[in-house]
Amino acid sequence: MHNLYSSTHITLDTQGLRCPEPIIVIRQAIRNIEDGETLFILADDPSTTRDIPNFCRFMGHNLITKKTKRIPYQYLIKKGLI
Repeated sequence: MHNLYSSTHITLDTQGLRCPEPIIVIRQAIRNIEDGETLFILADDPSTTRDIPNFCRFMGHNLITKKTKRIPYQYLIKKGLI
């Protein structure tokens, strides 16, 4: 089975940050990668379960996967829609 996280371009650990800080950090990181590249995010702020999917939808990025049953929450975003 292919590991989605094995080819991640950037990993962000936003644990300890609270809304809106994780989204600010994510937005800055996304600006610094190319379309099609991926961003893996670790977070512990419950608001990220709502904010990150909304950010992706609003900004036109692809939320490839999310794991939010346990902390740290994990998200994999691909810049730009496919």
